[in-house]
Amino acid sequence: MTRTLEWKVGVELVEDDGRTKAEARLLTGNSTLTGHGSARCNPSDVDVPAIGDELAASRAMKDLAGKLMREANREMEAVGAGTVPQRTGPGYGWPEAVS
Repeated sequence: MTRTLEWKVGVELVEDDGRTKAEARLLTGNSTLTGHGSARCNPSDVDVPAIGDELAASRAMKDLAGKLMREANREMEAVGAGTVPQRTGPGYGWPEAVS
């Protein structure tokens, strides 16, 4: 049986005095999870608002992803299943160096 769902994620950004705050909200139809992130411009750097937006939004989405994973782990434990290992390898960014 095929099951199709649509989850919506919205990101709200607020910039004030060189600081950008982001809130990422996941709406599943049954629940809502919210992640938060922020960024600030170093006073010695050129102020490029788009960079602060990207940093704050990515941090909010990373926070949201962690909350979603913790919720999935709680639900798996509740039904007697094992949890996802804490470290499954790099999901993004540079792979870790191998000795």
